[in-house]
Amino acid sequence: MKNIIQIATVFLLLMGCGNKNNAESVSEEQAKTTGIQVTQNQFDTNDLMLGTMEKRTFPKMVETSGMIDVPPENRASITAFMGGFVKNTSLLVGNQVKKGQLLVTLENQEFVQMQQDYLEIFNQLDFLKTEFERNQTLFEEKIASQKNFLQAKSNYETAKARYQGLREQLQMLNISPSRVEQGNITSQAVIYAPISGSVTKMNVAKGSYVSPATEILEIVDNDHVHLELSVFEKDILKVKKGQKIQFKIPEASEETFEAEVHLVGTSIDNTNRSIKVHGHLAHEEEVNLLPGMFVDAKIMTDTIQTLSLPEEAVIESEGTYYVLKLVDKEDGGYTFEQIAVKQGNTYDGYTEIIASDLNETDQFLTKGVFDLIGG
Repeated sequence: MKNIIQIATVFLLLMGCGNKNNAESVSEEQAKTTGIQVTQNQFDTNDLMLGTMEKRTFPKMVETSGMIDVPPENRASITAFMGGFVKNTSLLVGNQVKKGQLLVTLENQEFVQMQQDYLEIFNQLDFLKTEFERNQTLFEEKIASQKNFLQAKSNYETAKARYQGLREQLQMLNISPSRVEQGNITSQAVIYAPISGSVTKMNVAKGSYVSPATEILEIVDNDHVHLELSVFEKDILKVKKGQKIQFKIPEASEETFEAEVHLVGTSIDNTNRSIKVHGHLAHEEEVNLLPGMFVDAKIMTDTIQTLSLPEEAVIESEGTYYVLKLVDKEDGGYTFEQIAVKQGNTYDGYTEIIASDLNETDQFLTKGVFDLIGG
């Protein structure tokens, strides 16, 4: 019986040692498979590439937004000097117009009355001038009274002022005073384009009545567009004239455009505590941007030297950014460890890496990362 107990005890001890050895064996095998394994053939076939972190210059950015706009002199709001009915217009939104081109013809009987008043005072002017000069001579010779002289002078000066005022009004209506003086009276007035550009608004139609307060149409010249950005008060002291701007039109394109800070506002908008920043586009002639387009922009306010990897080496998954660090290279294969990092700015194809446990001697997969952990 004693021998049986001893044999059983030895058997249990051997079983325990066997389980321990198996557990250690499994643990070691699991440790070997925690990384991402890549054979040399896979590495070559997929054009994978290794690289190390390097120090590069990164700009410090102020993020902002705004819109594409044009200078005030490149935008014209067309209104009527006097009210009238639209007699003729053939323009539509998008039409190109040249400076001096006929835009709209208006018709109103008040135009006729104004010309009649002008012609009447024009015809009286010579008589009143002669009467004034005659009374002036008689007064100087002490033949006529001062009262008659002053009355004649008043009549002439009043008529001359009225004549000049009506003449200016006719010119503002683009009605020729010279033609009116010849007896040519019209019920129509025309409006010409003050600038060249394209029609962006058309608010009237043939037969509609427009008042002096009515915007008939708008013309915008897109030859020179610029950025109008709103920078928050907390960032404005960082922004200076001459700083570079990178911006995108998120609704239209993923392309990045360049500009430069041209003017920085000097007053704060109390509504959102922001300041206007005016930017001039680089290579303006090569882009086709329209006023009113929304932009996301970054203003480069400073630069720093920091460690970085190619942008392709960093991949995002569920809000976390990862890189693949080489931890072993043997038997014609590679083992990579997936490491979470905090990334900074991305600029010129490189991404700033903010991680204290990595150094410049570590090697990383710099090409093909997405195929391994993002696909």
